[in-house]
Amino acid sequence: MPMFRRILIANRGEIALRVIRTAQEMGIETVAVYSDADRAALHVRRATHAVHLGGSKPSESYLDIGKIVAAAKRTGCDALHPGYGFLSENEDLAQACKDAGIEFLGPPPHAITVMGDKVEARKAAAKAGVPLVPGLQEDVDAARLVAAAKQVGYPVMLKAAAGGGGKGIRIVREEKQLVEAFELARAEARSSFGDERIYLEKFVTRPRHVEIQVMADKHGNVVHYGERECSVQRRHQKLVEESPCVALTPELRAQMGKAACDLARSVGYVGAGTVEFLWSEGRFYFMEMNTRLQVEHPVTEMRYGVDLVREQIRVGAGEKLSPVPEPRGHAIEVRVNAEDPDKFFPSLGTLTRINLPGGPGVRLDSAMYRGMEVTPYYDSMLAKLVVHGADRDQAIARCARALRELRIVGVVTSLPVALATLRAPAFAAGDYDTSILESIDRKPTAQHEELAMLAAAAARFLGAERAGAAVESAGAARASAPRWAMVGRADRLRRTGP
Repeated sequence: MPMFRRILIANRGEIALRVIRTAQEMGIETVAVYSDADRAALHVRRATHAVHLGGSKPSESYLDIGKIVAAAKRTGCDALHPGYGFLSENEDLAQACKDAGIEFLGPPPHAITVMGDKVEARKAAAKAGVPLVPGLQEDVDAARLVAAAKQVGYPVMLKAAAGGGGKGIRIVREEKQLVEAFELARAEARSSFGDERIYLEKFVTRPRHVEIQVMADKHGNVVHYGERECSVQRRHQKLVEESPCVALTPELRAQMGKAACDLARSVGYVGAGTVEFLWSEGRFYFMEMNTRLQVEHPVTEMRYGVDLVREQIRVGAGEKLSPVPEPRGHAIEVRVNAEDPDKFFPSLGTLTRINLPGGPGVRLDSAMYRGMEVTPYYDSMLAKLVVHGADRDQAIARCARALRELRIVGVVTSLPVALATLRAPAFAAGDYDTSILESIDRKPTAQHEELAMLAAAAARFLGAERAGAAVESAGAARASAPRWAMVGRADRLRRTGP
């Protein structure tokens, strides 16, 4: 008999599919939830059951705790997986599940509360003996701001206490910029999180973003699965991740892993989590803890040969942790986003053509399908390309080859940035930090050159007006066609709701 009969996945897209697949392998039924915009989504079609939540806005669907818990109770679920994003780090959802007798496949509410508040998390880390970036752990007000920055020393970082996703962060290099940056950070924190508290810490020069994947069970056992290097970022959000980090020595890796486990143990953690550190000049400092499964968890899975979602389900059911396998080779993940590759603005549209990569050591986690509409309601990530190689050189070559095979037509994507990163000398040498995207050469890729040539050929043979009319006509026909005609057999009678 499976450890759970039925699991509701309180999420959408790629991560919902990810959980569904593991649950199916374990003989567990799944319940998908969906918004109006996601009626045709793959996670809705692949789940055993599906429940309609409401409108397209997240506040009307994926962020409504009452609707989600009610859906879990109505469909007889005995567990709930929050995925990542949305309510995955929300202590109120964890508590609501507990009150309803539903197993929340994540940490207990107390751990989410402590580690979700950046100020309280720093205090917990200090108590657990984890190294901290020099700074002030408590909320900094305007009156103390200048004195606090002088005490720490420029450059400094202002961070939202309830932050996440790169929001509410400002780097200040001199005193005359301080007050304005503080007001901007506070306003962004207020609008994004409903919490305007800001704390201050020293800005670490040439930092590398390195995180440790931890897993804890209900018996007090905590293990880690090594580190992931996450320094290729835009706007404090990750684009390329790899494991292992070439900058770490075995001794430093062991110290970082121990620190992560000690911190998780100190707050009574259960399930999957990630402790994030800054590394600079041979030293590491605690940054934050993400109390959920990370977007980049497949990097660890490829290198360790482990299914982290399966472990989440097992420990949620009260089982003890499985032994940690020996890591092998090198793994790299690239996030493919629907966004302008230069300015990183979201790109909207309908996916008209998709060619997927393959071959040894290649994994693509995605919920894309031909005819899928990329809407403004949700995150811009379309797919995660993950590769594994015998060593780092092979992994980079394999990743570049797979990226060149990947074709997504209908929206602009971040593929050129990913390819430019892989061919950057600093990345190839493993000598890079969080500023790498500011210096890489973003020349057009072969894919974009090919598309430009096709467009030029169409204009040359058909004439610019005829080519434009043909594209316009095709777009109009696609827009007027029934949705199900575009995406295939999508709707089934098993759905609950309209």
